[in-house]
Amino acid sequence: MPETRWLPAIPAALLAALLLSGCFDGTVRSPTEARGNRQAHRHEHAGHRQGGGKGRRQGDQGGGDVVTLAAVGDTAMGVTSTLPAEPATYFDPIEGELKGDVVFGNLEGTLTDVSESPKCGEGSSECFAFRAPPEYAKYLAAAGFTLMSNANNHSYDFGEAGEDETIEALHHAGIEQTGLPGEVTVVKAGGRKVAFVGFAPYSNTASLTDLDAARELIRQAREEADIVVVAFHAGAEGSDRTHVTGEEETYLGEDRGNAEAFAHMAIEAGADLILGSGPHVLRGMEIYRDRLVAYSLGNFSGFHNFSLEGVLGETVVLHVTLAANGSFRAGRLASVRLVEEGQPVPDPEGAGAALVAELSREDFGRHGVEVSSRGRVTP
Repeated sequence: MPETRWLPAIPAALLAALLLSGCFDGTVRSPTEARGNRQAHRHEHAGHRQGGGKGRRQGDQGGGDVVTLAAVGDTAMGVTSTLPAEPATYFDPIEGELKGDVVFGNLEGTLTDVSESPKCGEGSSECFAFRAPPEYAKYLAAAGFTLMSNANNHSYDFGEAGEDETIEALHHAGIEQTGLPGEVTVVKAGGRKVAFVGFAPYSNTASLTDLDAARELIRQAREEADIVVVAFHAGAEGSDRTHVTGEEETYLGEDRGNAEAFAHMAIEAGADLILGSGPHVLRGMEIYRDRLVAYSLGNFSGFHNFSLEGVLGETVVLHVTLAANGSFRAGRLASVRLVEEGQPVPDPEGAGAALVAELSREDFGRHGVEVSSRGRVTP
């Protein structure tokens, strides 16, 4: 029987603070042992091949080929039965920004018709389980998404059946996914093989906190692809959690990892780009060994999924161009604001990009990126 760990009752004052931070997670997900067989099938679907590990290809210095990516943070479209009246047009305001050889997002929740959640007790008002209908995958695909991560604290909200249906829905819509234990997803982009690996501190995901296992998985991905992108769901949540601490972070008693230590380890193991999510706010970006680390891309969309006050409603679309050897070539931040019912719209005031610029300076000094008034990202 899957092990479930429940958190103690939460005082009303603390619950109010949690609601402002984004979302509350009441349990650690525990998939069954049978998942291994399904994983093998999913890897085959994504073009994964088994292989050993090795370091970065030192001899490849790039050349003319480049790979372009667009990436966003926590992405949701409501909770059944609180859903957008016109889901097909939900992402229309940002049409044109979700474009690139790969368009990536963190799918914060599930796409399933499974109605019972092992996470939340019956009638619970202190726990959030996110699900939208499986057919919503086609709206994500139509918006431009080509690959999404399931490595987060809501991917197992409706258990194994809900997670399986989510992945099936994504694949049916033509969207690849990553983030399961041991999972490496390889796609073709810009004439190159690009591997994606997703990490979070949960048993149904590749582990964020087991650094040795994470290092080996990244090395395996390095063996299988020309470029390796690592997504992680790390860090404490809330409007006061915009800074990268360089220390282990916890949230509601749960170990959310040391984002900076993990990112540096990942790049040393062979990762070329780090895409972070989890805190529900934007965080700074740095260049480490010529590779870009985006510590948190914040909330991107959510129809009544997240609080939108202040910095919780400021976000960006990160556009990145990588050289053929994976090094950072160019970048741009398109500022976006979540309005009314969590819908992303362009922000002409550029608040998201300005916040990333400020945090990058404060947290990383000369290693932080610079962001121009037009959102251009440079080392």
